[in-house]
Amino acid sequence: MSDHLAGGYDLVIFDLDGVVFLIDKPIPGAAEAVERLRADGTSIAYATNNASRRAADVAALLAGMGVSADPAEVLTSAGAAAALVAERVEPGAPVLVVGAEALRGEIRDAGLVPVDSAGDQPVAVVQGYGPEVGWKILAEAALAVRAGATWYATNTDRTLPSPRGPLPGNGSLVAVLRTALDREPDVVVGKPQPALFTTAASLTRAERPLAIGDRLDTDIQGAVRAGMDSLLVLTGVSGPADLLAAPAERRPTFVAADLSGLFRPAEQVMVPAAAVDGWTLARQGDGVVLSGSGDPVDALRLLCGATWEGIAVAAISAGSEAATEVLRGWGL
Repeated sequence: MSDHLAGGYDLVIFDLDGVVFLIDKPIPGAAEAVERLRADGTSIAYATNNASRRAADVAALLAGMGVSADPAEVLTSAGAAAALVAERVEPGAPVLVVGAEALRGEIRDAGLVPVDSAGDQPVAVVQGYGPEVGWKILAEAALAVRAGATWYATNTDRTLPSPRGPLPGNGSLVAVLRTALDREPDVVVGKPQPALFTTAASLTRAERPLAIGDRLDTDIQGAVRAGMDSLLVLTGVSGPADLLAAPAERRPTFVAADLSGLFRPAEQVMVPAAAVDGWTLARQGDGVVLSGSGDPVDALRLLCGATWEGIAVAAISAGSEAATEVLRGWGL
């Protein structure tokens, strides 16, 4: 039996934005965590919904941040989307691409022809995040879908994490077409669909993979759908209040402030926790009172046991000065 969480798994699948880096800066401790896993013989994979970079570009970006990565370890929603479309249409078919040049490259490498006009009679529209996406290409996509093209979205993340706070993601751009067309995409490829996770496990022949993410609605829900254990790190989009209110299909196995949680005993990061050092919960009417002091993440793990069993998040109150500070910090 391993003395730390990561030792119980043969593959660790990292999300990128909000877990390993924020935009273009590494999150403290990420490089060290990856190298320790490699030293322990644990396989590594990176699975990202961001369709604006290709696998080789992602690996190079990580290497530039001091995080070791091989292109073969990187799975992107852009590559997965291109492969899926190629399975379903004739070779050389025109595909209207809404997104970055990386997505166009993936479509091209899949044996298809990227186009940017509905007049080219595309058989599919593939939509992924791109910082230069604007009204013109969205209008062409709307026309193409109305004319019968199958609409693929690489992912539907509403936001992207950044040092300045959440920024609009591909889900926000998908919402533009959803509003214009009054319908949903035909296919969503990336997380929370399980394909990126299951592909990573298949490629490495992993028997016990662990998925790590910062978003409950994509990373954690995708891991649940894939039947994998998961670790939520609080360095990106989803915060303590989100976790307390999470429905069953978005609940992680573990939670930690950051990737250092990989190297703590599993029982110290498991969620929910029945008891933790320093904190206590007392039932009061239809609510609970948090008292004591200590690690805020331990308080979060303890509180999840109450809210996941039906206590309303709004019914949590503080019974100590430290608890008041913790709840205030979470916006509760």
